[in-house]
Amino acid sequence: MGHRLMKDALFQPIQLGKLELKNRIVMPPMTRSRASQPGNVANDMMATYYAQRASAGLIVAEGTQISEMGQGYAWTPGIYSAEQIVGWKKVTDAVHAKGGAIFAQLWHVGRVTHPDNIGGKQPISSSALKAENVKVFIDNGTDEPGFVDVVEPRAMTKEDIRKVIEEYRWAALNAIEAGFDGIELHAANGYLINQFIDSEANNRADEYGGSIENRLRFLGEVVEAMTDAIGADRVGVRLAPFTSLNGTVDKTPVETYTAAAALLNKLNVVYMHIAEVDWDDAPDTPAEFKTAVREAYQGTIIYAGRYNTEKAAQALNDGLADMVGFGRPFIANPDLPARIANDYPLAEHDPATLFGGAEKGLLDYPEYQAS
Repeated sequence: MGHRLMKDALFQPIQLGKLELKNRIVMPPMTRSRASQPGNVANDMMATYYAQRASAGLIVAEGTQISEMGQGYAWTPGIYSAEQIVGWKKVTDAVHAKGGAIFAQLWHVGRVTHPDNIGGKQPISSSALKAENVKVFIDNGTDEPGFVDVVEPRAMTKEDIRKVIEEYRWAALNAIEAGFDGIELHAANGYLINQFIDSEANNRADEYGGSIENRLRFLGEVVEAMTDAIGADRVGVRLAPFTSLNGTVDKTPVETYTAAAALLNKLNVVYMHIAEVDWDDAPDTPAEFKTAVREAYQGTIIYAGRYNTEKAAQALNDGLADMVGFGRPFIANPDLPARIANDYPLAEHDPATLFGGAEKGLLDYPEYQAS
């Protein structure tokens, strides 16, 4: 199959719930820590940033905390106050004006935080287990993020669990009120839901711990609360089966996450977004796992992590993925789909301006100018 034909797979439209998406290229959620203070409010600068990238088939906006306790890092946006809903409305309006589609990623970090980021309280998790060798950044009074070690969380009570499920439900409703086309539940990368799923982060002795079915219970209950609130056709879920990011590890990831795929199929979520390990010498996701997931889950499957044009087109043509996320390339290439279509060279992003700060390193990456 020729290069051109291969690549065409990325530019086929796709139906996602009630949405008709114009291509298979996803801008996945990436924390940029630019929310306005005080109040962690999405702002005009963020609206411009996402609108510049609205040629993606789907944008999943950066992780946005569902409550004060859900915040892991300084300056990340929330979606629980009236002011935050108004801020996000600027973003969704700007993206829709450019013909784009955008989902909110709903985030609770659980133990991956520091009391300075959550009003001085002790973090909560599935269990009272500290994430080892994990740092988060706080506002230390300068413009630079100040990195600190996380602390030991307390294990959530049944009451805590009910409360957090309710916070997710409200956040989903708030996201729709803010104009988002849907929401993605962040159940990946070592954050709260992942702290229930992965065996080595969960030592509970009740119905939320132990067996795979029990460890997936919290995920299922959160998803159900949100699909009841806004409809399953507007709820996607992100999982990270093989990463040990932020200290969560599962003993039997293939078994655990194939069961998660089957659960999400039963709950009828509109997509499953799998974050693959993307550091440089990371192992590849086993091919048999991708096949098992495809068999267990009938909805739209998105993969993200270390994809280039060829690898993405291959995944689509092999039928293992329906859409592909390109993370870091979207930071420095606002017009990424056009660059992929035309084989234009990709710009590199400046790692120093990823988190915090203002327009520099956020809005000043130009579109490609053909000479």
